[in-house]
Amino acid sequence: MRKIYLIVLLAMMTIIALSSCNTKKEETMKKYLVLYYSQTGVTKTVAEAIQQSLGADIEIVEAEEPYNGDYDQTIERSRQERENGITPKVKPLNVNLDDYDVIFLGYPVWFGTYALPIAGLIKDNDFSGKKIIPFCTFGSGGLESSVAMLRDSIPNAEIADGYGVRASRISAMPQELDRFLKEQGFIEGEVEPLEDFSEQQPVTDEEKAIFDAAVGDYKMVSATPVTVGKRSISTGTEYKYEAKGIMGDRSEAPLTIYVIVGNEPDVKPDFTRIVR
Repeated sequence: MRKIYLIVLLAMMTIIALSSCNTKKEETMKKYLVLYYSQTGVTKTVAEAIQQSLGADIEIVEAEEPYNGDYDQTIERSRQERENGITPKVKPLNVNLDDYDVIFLGYPVWFGTYALPIAGLIKDNDFSGKKIIPFCTFGSGGLESSVAMLRDSIPNAEIADGYGVRASRISAMPQELDRFLKEQGFIEGEVEPLEDFSEQQPVTDEEKAIFDAAVGDYKMVSATPVTVGKRSISTGTEYKYEAKGIMGDRSEAPLTIYVIVGNEPDVKPDFTRIVR
């Protein structure tokens, strides 16, 4: 009789343990929210990749008055809103932010920072106590500057450094994002450590040719490389140029420009981001 009792007790404990594991698994999956604004669909592509990698919930941010114009019209409207201190209203969210511990916040970069609908989102919602992982898409750069502004705008949240990718390099995103999520501990797996860049040295003619091939056709910046450091990566060689530049708004600034030269001999050098 005692033996039967022990068997029944063990079975009940197993059922309770399995039920607890399933509940914890559901809670773990639910605690991640991918919350994003996308203007052209590129940021949406990154958002959906994060959602699929984590099994997270996902929610789109929508402006009450959509930015329906072409590129020039969107930029002009955004410029006028910024100059006049206008924050666009966004539609109410369908999710309760209180249900999530970690929020992946995505946006395209406009004028060096997050797109204005994100400002509307921040104005209308409380992100206090949340861990926020920014991710963004851009033409030239803006991850670092937009993260800095997020930290100023949401001082009571923990803002991570985040992930960013040029829209023209969206094909490189899956591999980069996988590495980022593993490095941050959101998914399991090991990544090959990146070596440090070599010390900055004056640019040689060959290194200037690489820089010009990567940046020369980009109309939003005019830059002259001064020094460069480099390191080997799995896909080729990465260069870190310190340059003197003029951005699209005609402002002069020292720039840090990252360029990748792939292992394939016929692939053109490509810059990954510009940091002002």
